[in-house]
Amino acid sequence: MGEPVLLLPTADLRPEPLAAWADACAQRLSAGERMLTLYGRPAHTEVITTAVLLGPNGALSVLRGCGPVGNSYPSLTALFPAVQMLERELWEQTGLTPTGHPWLKPVRFAGVRQQAMADYPFFHMRGQELHEVGVGPIHASVIEPGHFRFQCLGEEVQHLEIQLGYQHRGVEALLLQRAPLSQTSTIETVVGDSSVAYAWGHCAAIEALAGHAVDPAVERVRGVALELERVAMHLASLGGLATDIAFLQGGASYGRLRTAIINASMRACGSRFGRGWLRPGGVRIGIDDELRQDLLVTLSAFATDLAQVNRLMHESRSVRARFQGVGVISQADALGLGLVGLVARASGVAIDTRTELPGRLFQARPIPLLTGLDGDCWSRTELRMREIDASVVWLNQVLKEPDLDLRATELLAANTPLQPEALCISLTEGFRGEVVQVLETDAAGRLAHCKLQDPSLKNWFGLALCMRNNAISDFPICNKSFDLSYCGNDL
Repeated sequence: MGEPVLLLPTADLRPEPLAAWADACAQRLSAGERMLTLYGRPAHTEVITTAVLLGPNGALSVLRGCGPVGNSYPSLTALFPAVQMLERELWEQTGLTPTGHPWLKPVRFAGVRQQAMADYPFFHMRGQELHEVGVGPIHASVIEPGHFRFQCLGEEVQHLEIQLGYQHRGVEALLLQRAPLSQTSTIETVVGDSSVAYAWGHCAAIEALAGHAVDPAVERVRGVALELERVAMHLASLGGLATDIAFLQGGASYGRLRTAIINASMRACGSRFGRGWLRPGGVRIGIDDELRQDLLVTLSAFATDLAQVNRLMHESRSVRARFQGVGVISQADALGLGLVGLVARASGVAIDTRTELPGRLFQARPIPLLTGLDGDCWSRTELRMREIDASVVWLNQVLKEPDLDLRATELLAANTPLQPEALCISLTEGFRGEVVQVLETDAAGRLAHCKLQDPSLKNWFGLALCMRNNAISDFPICNKSFDLSYCGNDL
């Protein structure tokens, strides 16, 4: 059974010289392993690099390298494009240069470098009939800041480059300033629409470092919270997609149904976004019989109405004509770019942490791995509908189990000691894809490093690619069909 948490003593992770480390990474990637994350941290006059990989058999593993500050190593990107964003982030944060990287540009702009954002090296195309269209970073509506530079031939997009980083908050450094067991409220706000996914991953990592095993009933409550979040956020995406093409029946109905789900979360824990529900050691609020019945009644009425609006979307010729064949990402491109989550699955890539690393909960109560075929806006739209249906079936199954009744549990004390000199990797499948969190402790059991990675980091480049040879007017629906997080990229 694949576990979504891996705990290792750092003494077992002997760093290799950077060139040897890069070669070892290349061998693993050639053998079919997938790089989940790649990061570095300073250690005196050196930088320690860490690559976390997932094998085809569902086994997590770690490769470590070490080199002087300002050193370089052979880039992996030319052979493995899926690593390109991770190598760019490593270069930006540590100064280690991936020699031969074909697209070495900043990912985000920290500190004084915020003043250099206007100097971002955009790609330019030349031609008498080519023109550029810049959108952002200030947008109409409530969208977050990001700049989109379109290179167009007439109305057709030849190339799109996306520049983010306008709201870099330095979250990873901030987390090192607080006690590890007091951070969950901050973790929940890193990416606000994935509060439960981030909170669960953080709790699992802290519990592993503390040597604390949670009761299976706790995991069931956490699973209920996670799937309610998935349903609500997929509904938000569907509502946005319907509104973008003026299909007002869908826009209004999905919005109403989302309200029903987030209000159910609010009745369960006091927050529409599930904040405050999960804490290291357990859950602050359990699911008693009254709440169980409340959720079951809500889901029953919800499922009936959802089926009706989904049928309207499926049967509308205007909806399908607007979405089908637009913003295509082939399976080969999705694999090559290392896309994750629903975006990858809509292109036929079968990856989902809930099935690859199910742990006790999803091993005992499996949830189907759903994929699409065409990789277009319609495939991403239709897959959201199917994933909502699967989550609702799973929620009904779990909520009807007779032994679910769980009161609030005793949580870990703020001064609970953590295993010293240890590395813990935690993965949670949020509604966008895998949320990766890595915590490392020092000799005193304090946090020495914290690495967070939202699925959006890997998927933004996919959005840029899917716009090629599409009309610039297709951008709103392509963008919403990906539904990525700006703050998840900027952290």
